[in-house]
Amino acid sequence: MSLHSNSKQPQCDVAACTDKGRVRPINEDTYRISSEQSLFVLSDGMGGAAKGEIASVMAVESVIASLQTNGAAAESLRESSTHQEFSEETHSLVRAIQLANRKIHEQGMRDPAYRGMGTTIVAMRITGTRLSLVHVGDSRAYLLRSGRLEQLTADHSLVAEQVRQGLMNREQAAASELQSVLTRALGTEETVDVDVDEIELFPRDSLLLCSDGLTRMVPEEEIAEVLSAAPTAQSAAELLVDRANEYGGQDNVTVVVIRLTKSKSWLAKFVPWFSANLV
Repeated sequence: MSLHSNSKQPQCDVAACTDKGRVRPINEDTYRISSEQSLFVLSDGMGGAAKGEIASVMAVESVIASLQTNGAAAESLRESSTHQEFSEETHSLVRAIQLANRKIHEQGMRDPAYRGMGTTIVAMRITGTRLSLVHVGDSRAYLLRSGRLEQLTADHSLVAEQVRQGLMNREQAAASELQSVLTRALGTEETVDVDVDEIELFPRDSLLLCSDGLTRMVPEEEIAEVLSAAPTAQSAAELLVDRANEYGGQDNVTVVVIRLTKSKSWLAKFVPWFSANLV
């Protein structure tokens, strides 16, 4: 899929792939891509919890719908937000996540069959050359730039917190049976803290959204290799899912790959010389 919403937006090669894996009976992952909003959302329903697959669908659909009907953040959002330094587009995305959390939680409160359901969520929105990034849980976002893969999100999980506190190393975390224990998720409480960031994008950057079915199976070095070597976003997405299944497919696996392609107008913003010399 080629994404080029308007003249101010960078051109993107976008693709996604999802699979239930080799162990789980159903796929509780959900993703949506909105080309009109340059919006990418991925959710992973909490495995073993009530109606995790319902929670993940509710999350992504709610975020998409919220931004379609209320795309720009109002001043009231700024008044209630703890992230005053971010743009209106980022504030809108945060608000959309908070509304999704409320809907999932209220559904659980109304119907005992849905009580306790929850999901992770990670979402990106590209506005010009700025990336708005929000997440809750352990689904991740990565940036591949000049061959270097950088994790942009911090997992909200018990083992990740222990690693950050120096109580466990990465090898111990990878082997822990507590990897699936989340410290924060969407829908489990009436309110939720949303991690927020903004990043300046450059031509030829690649972005990856993924559920933990990828990151628990495939080492980051291999993820970087696939993203770098695959000729298209579609082939990269399919190869990553295949690789997760080859290594056991212990969980549902979903990836969204976004490749930013070079354009004259974008280069002109970063390198003034190009403004006068491009033909």
